[in-house]
Amino acid sequence: MKFLIAGLGNTGPEYLGTRHNIGFRVVNAAAEEGGVAFTEMRYGAVALRRVKNAELILLKPNTFMNLSGLAVRYWLQKENLPVERLLIVVDDISLPFGTLRLKPKGSAAGHNGLRHIEETLGTQHYNRLRFGIGNSFTPGRQIDYVLGQFDPKELEQLPAHVKKASEMVKSFCLAGADATMNLYN
Repeated sequence: MKFLIAGLGNTGPEYLGTRHNIGFRVVNAAAEEGGVAFTEMRYGAVALRRVKNAELILLKPNTFMNLSGLAVRYWLQKENLPVERLLIVVDDISLPFGTLRLKPKGSAAGHNGLRHIEETLGTQHYNRLRFGIGNSFTPGRQIDYVLGQFDPKELEQLPAHVKKASEMVKSFCLAGADATMNLYN
């Protein structure tokens, strides 16, 4: 069974390592763990990984965050996958740093990448793994915060959180959303 795992982020050196690119970080970890590399393809970089009986199509869209729906729709259609086998990995400022939440549906909650996916797919009913990046910013500084680098303390803790997120991706593909939520949320 195939699954599309799309880690959201922005391409380009100026965005490398930013909080907003945590989705890229998680799919990079999943690819590295599986010993597979990304190849530039239409609408993004793609790596194919097998976990037991599941084939994971790991995607890092190159459409920039605000147009993520274009890449997600293209790869769902190209691979003939139902939206139920889609998992979006995304940053979330409403969750404390390192908190992970899998949800089978929901609103975009002000996230432009999720909003574009919702508009493009015509539904809020798709799985998303929200990775908490916290909200330690003063009013009016949200953009600087999400496009900023993790602080040294967060960088120390980040590998463990990314590893757990990668485990949740595998669990989603092997056991499903409900079992993964019960185990990890």
